Amino acid sequence: MLKGLILALIVGTVFVNGWTDAPNAIACAVSTKAMDYRRAAWMAGICNLLGLLAVSVAGAAVTDTIVCLVDFGGDNRAALVALSAAMASIILFAVAAWRFGIPTSESHALIASLTGAAFALNNAPGVDKTAWARVLMGLVFSIACGYGFSWLSAKVLAAPLGRLKDKTLGRMQVLAAGGMAFMHGAQDGQKFVAVFVIAEMLAKGEYHPGPVTLRRHVGVLLLCAFTMALGTSVGGGRIVELVGERMVRLRKREGLCADLGGALCLLLATLWGIPMSTSHTKTTAMMGAAAAAGGRVDKEVVGEIMLTWLITFPVCTALGWLLTRFLLLML
Repeated sequence: MLKGLILALIVGTVFVNGWTDAPNAIACAVSTKAMDYRRAAWMAGICNLLGLLAVSVAGAAVTDTIVCLVDFGGDNRAALVALSAAMASIILFAVAAWRFGIPTSESHALIASLTGAAFALNNAPGVDKTAWARVLMGLVFSIACGYGFSWLSAKVLAAPLGRLKDKTLGRMQVLAAGGMAFMHGAQDGQKFVAVFVIAEMLAKGEYHPGPVTLRRHVGVLLLCAFTMALGTSVGGGRIVELVGERMVRLRKREGLCADLGGALCLLLATLWGIPMSTSHTKTTAMMGAAAAAGGRVDKEVVGEIMLTWLITFPVCTALGWLLTRFLLLML
């Protein structure tokens, strides 16, 4: 029963990631009318799959960081309960934020929930400081470089892009959105594959955090990619509307620069094994591109998004701790 519960909750978490996080990758292309939402969602799903499969060959640095993030201790059954609680926490938080159309970082929700769940186990030694340092580095890197790379791209490419026809810009933006979705799969897909790997080790009684070979988990890779794609196709419209229409209004050339800057930021973080938020990266990338072009950014909407980002760590840590303690009493 417990193994079935944890599997269902992990799949549900991946679905929610596609539902609430992946739409950021296609927000620019949809808001500038380069693609309609349905086509963009399916393109994002395919690119998520390709990105996740690509990192299975290139390496698993982000997966290794998440696997080593916390130590659940020696009681495998209690650890599986804690992992279940962490996944339930992510789903609750993400659905609540989606209800208000606010893009959340499922990456940070995952990290915080795992940490809270580990703290709830009395025998858990705690968290890995090196892995957590990478998490904090990713938090700063996503905001600073997401904004900076896109601002610089918009400034440098303003003249050459301004000479292109609207149709050409639209095609280029579709390619850039595909690249952004590819990197989302490479980044976020690795994190949730890591959760499957942790669950598998716990279920077999062989829990030992360490490097992971993704090619041994092809079935998990495919399951994550298809579940994420399904989530994106079902429910991301509210997120696209908030960041792509209410927060900023970009033209095709600024949307292209935002996608290029965001994708480059995610690429570097993935190569360095830094778990980074696609939501933070893409949202700040859109702000940077808009600022470079002298566009208007809705400060009220930005404030709502920033507030959600700020409360993600404490709320999800608390949820992970509380649900773990509750489930340990119930199961």
